Amino acid sequence: MKNKTLPELFESNKKWAKKITKSDPTFFDRLSKQQNPKYLWIGCSDSRVPANEICGLDPGEMFVHRNVANLVVHSDFNCLSVVQFAVEVLKVTDIIVCGHYGCGGVRAALSRESLGLIDNWLRYIKILYARNSEELDKLEYNPEKQLDRLTEINIIKQVANLSYTTIVQDAWKRGQELNLHGWVYSLKDGLLKDLGVTVSSEDQISKIFKIKS
Repeated sequence: MKNKTLPELFESNKKWAKKITKSDPTFFDRLSKQQNPKYLWIGCSDSRVPANEICGLDPGEMFVHRNVANLVVHSDFNCLSVVQFAVEVLKVTDIIVCGHYGCGGVRAALSRESLGLIDNWLRYIKILYARNSEELDKLEYNPEKQLDRLTEINIIKQVANLSYTTIVQDAWKRGQELNLHGWVYSLKDGLLKDLGVTVSSEDQISKIFKIKS
């Protein structure tokens, strides 16, 4: 059986690199010397939601972590390691949790169908539905509105989860500037929406989640 090496992607890569070099001859030289992003983006793995492009930023300007349905889970050491590196090493000033309308992960959680291993991951979204069922059940007549609202609730919850981490709270205790944001992206028009849940200090979180010095 012949190995498939995806030559079309390598060819596309060459064209991209050539195009970038033509428009900015020093781009790759600058990029190779340092990584100094101001932002950490925690987004969905969906291929239609590329963080840098959405925000109009070049490579190197945004540190990125992505998973299905943009979750921040206290036991996910992959996500937490990214957050720690971004906060303590890169010294980012802003962390953006960004979901998107029409999210396949949220839709799958609503479907009640079994998809295999990922069912365990999507359980976090099902729990959110259960906790907000009074509001969400009223939208059963309009499944897309229900999906959109659960997407927003999920983003808001993940911002809260992020604020509860020792990484974020230790940064605040050090006096480090760190702002947490909840955004949602629309695939229909390409625009971002701020959900108005920015958290910038431990004074904004419930005392039960505050970690003593």
